[in-house]
Parts: sequence; C-alpha cells; structure tokens
Amino acid sequence: MGKKRTRKSYSREYKLDVVQQSYLRENISALASELGLSPAMIYKWRAAYDGSSSSSFPGKGVEKLTPEQAELQRIKAENAELRMERDILKKAIGIFPDTSG
Repeated sequence: MGKKRTRKSYSREYKLDVVQQSYLRENISALASELGLSPAMIYKWRAAYDGSSSSSFPGKGVEKLTPEQAELQRIKAENAELRMERDILKKAIGIFPDTSG
C-alpha cells in the first residue's frame, strides 16, 4: 500500500512574505531550498500575487469572490426568489376567478 500524501497549506501571510523575499533575492532556487519549498511553488505564488497585499491569496470559499462577483451572486439569488414569487402569483390568479365583472 502506498503512503497517503497530505497536502500542505500555507497561510496568506507566509505566501506574501515568501513572494516579497523572492523579489529581493536573485536565486529563487536557493530561497526555495532554504524554505523547504519547490521553486515552482514560489513562481506560482509570484504569478498569483497581483501587487496588492490586500487582494492577493484570498483563501477559500466566499472570500475569493470579487465585489462584482458577490453582487452578481446576490442578484441571481434575488432574481430566483422574484421568479418564484411571480409563479406563485400566476397560479393564484388561475385559482381565483375574476369577480370584477
């Protein structure tokens, strides 16, 4: 039986620190070796870093949504609720006869 590998998880602060160090150092391989990382991981983190420490490496779940994506998600949920209400009203109109006339 093979060993089950667990995936390491790094904090946002750690990733930001490594990215900052990588820009200060000329040899990424040496930095990776010192930190116990692969050079490819550091390059991947550098690519994910967008120059803003506040929006880089947002984490899991809803935190990953941009404000535009969160607004779109909210609008879609509201739209679904309004459609459901409309359908209920359409059915109610069919059930109750028109008495106006």
